[in-house]
Amino acid sequence: MLARTTFRMAASRLQPSAVSRSVPCTTICRTFSAQPVQDDDDDKAAKKTSSSTTSTASPKVSQKVGIPETDKYKNLESIPVVFSDISRAKVAIRGGIRRTDCTKSYFLSEALGMNIFLKPEFQQFTGSFKERGARNAILKLMREQGSSLNGVIAASAGNHALALAYHGKELGIPVTVVMPVVAPLAKVDKCRKFGARVIIEGAHIGESKTFAETLVEKDKLQYVNGYDDPPIISGAGTIGCEIMEDVPEVDVVVIPVGGGGLIAGVACAIKTLKPECKVIGVEPHFCASYTAALKAGKPVAASVQNTLADGLAVPVVGPHAFEVARHYVDECVQVSEKEISLALLRLIENEKMVVEGGGATGLAALLPGGPLDRPEFKGKNIVVPLCGGNIDTTVLGRVIERGLAADNRLVNFYAEVSDRPGGIAKLTQILADMNASIKDIYHERAWLHTSVDRVQVKCVVELNGKEHADRLKQALLDNGYPIIWKPTSR
Repeated sequence: MLARTTFRMAASRLQPSAVSRSVPCTTICRTFSAQPVQDDDDDKAAKKTSSSTTSTASPKVSQKVGIPETDKYKNLESIPVVFSDISRAKVAIRGGIRRTDCTKSYFLSEALGMNIFLKPEFQQFTGSFKERGARNAILKLMREQGSSLNGVIAASAGNHALALAYHGKELGIPVTVVMPVVAPLAKVDKCRKFGARVIIEGAHIGESKTFAETLVEKDKLQYVNGYDDPPIISGAGTIGCEIMEDVPEVDVVVIPVGGGGLIAGVACAIKTLKPECKVIGVEPHFCASYTAALKAGKPVAASVQNTLADGLAVPVVGPHAFEVARHYVDECVQVSEKEISLALLRLIENEKMVVEGGGATGLAALLPGGPLDRPEFKGKNIVVPLCGGNIDTTVLGRVIERGLAADNRLVNFYAEVSDRPGGIAKLTQILADMNASIKDIYHERAWLHTSVDRVQVKCVVELNGKEHADRLKQALLDNGYPIIWKPTSR
């Protein structure tokens, strides 16, 4: 009875007048911390109370995601995750995960004309936000099943497998992870070091999941979906609570979208505490599964190509995650590979942060020329969660070079020179005079057919940016060199 009364008192603080004033999440969670997590009856009461509260903030949000007028929040109490679930998750996991702070980036704020706040979730022990949901899911199963819980299983090629393996070890629960053959060896080894049973099976994550599901019944294990199980979504939503605590004046939150679990949880928390704050999703152009789901009105398979944001390459968004997200998310935009590589480069150079492609996708949309580089966002307070930092060293090297090329600081061109002594020397002298550093140069005789006494030289040079590149190009043309200038691709 005390638990029910206490929760009703906390939930009452989220009435419409309080919501409009951006209630700090600490106020609510502090109330929960003095008591055990509610039982099933309390869960039902809590969801009913929270759903009546969140529904007051949502009508104008649903219009942007295509929910029919007659269906707006008609059954909000029945969606898989509500704010009370996130509040309980925050209390449950706070002793086992790192609370990351939102800090303002001076350099990015100056460059973009916005107040950019970064939330470094890659600082979690296993390198991603996935720890929040993994720990919450295991704790919930432990409460529900007690000593009868034989273990948990998941199919994952990376961050979810690491998070589940680590927190399973911390909580004393056996963990099995099924990983595809393409999974990075470093992540496979880390999972084994955390004590997980690692099974390599399947050419891709879909085949790995199919195999994992056969072990659920055989070994009496509980399958934990890395982006769609309600406890996973609730755990991810605790990021939204921390954002509101650190930046109560936030205007926009920009979140990477893969399977949909992160944006569903964060959007639910943000929109409950501050309905006027915009929540915008960003996904890679090469795997726009959330956009496809919005168009179809339900999760559908989207075309997938290899992308720098490999952690977001989920062909079908989770049905639970989509059901929550579509009620709260204002819009979703897409970014190119070029924009993702530039975002990674900006974080390395300006913030000294090494982030994986999926983790930098939110920032990619805000860069000059990006889909969120809009006049209405100038001067606004914008929070960007950097959700993961598990990038292979070899991939990082390639990403840096692609970022430099996208930034016109690494330029590739062909020039025709005389096939006589001193022909290349004259070209390199011009490059030296223009302060261009030669990274690579290659002499080709066979592929030029215009004149027998001329050859083609391929040059890769390091420059200071677009203006420097334009000056070098003009200098070569002014000196009579026929050139083929290679622009950066999309």
